[in-house]
Amino acid sequence: MKISVDTSVLARAALQDDPQQGQAASELLKAASLIAVSLPCLCELVWILRRGAKLQREDVALTIRDLLDAGNVVMNRPAVEAGLAILEAGGDFADGVIAYEGNWLGGETFFSFDRRAVELLTDQGQAVQLLV
Repeated sequence: MKISVDTSVLARAALQDDPQQGQAASELLKAASLIAVSLPCLCELVWILRRGAKLQREDVALTIRDLLDAGNVVMNRPAVEAGLAILEAGGDFADGVIAYEGNWLGGETFFSFDRRAVELLTDQGQAVQLLV
């Protein structure tokens, strides 16, 4: 069975914070031959794990890397790696994903009011500018 999943499915499988839903999510993911995970789903998952479950960056990054390494999971790997690079550097996963996708769509310079995002993206050699 080839599936795509909502963030809640991944969150329940990762956190096991609801026994019934956690088990159902885990069984579904194990049974699937292909799991398509969208970028918005991953951005929401990271937010839930960091803000809701209060997990450390390293644990969240490991969870996302485990998904990347799963043989049956399909996602936009370069965008996910860009998000992980920013997350692991101390920023927000979504900022890395957004900057990557903006560049992929033809944007040459990433603009933001977010000083931290601009600093981290600059450190990674991306064309960025702080908007003040």
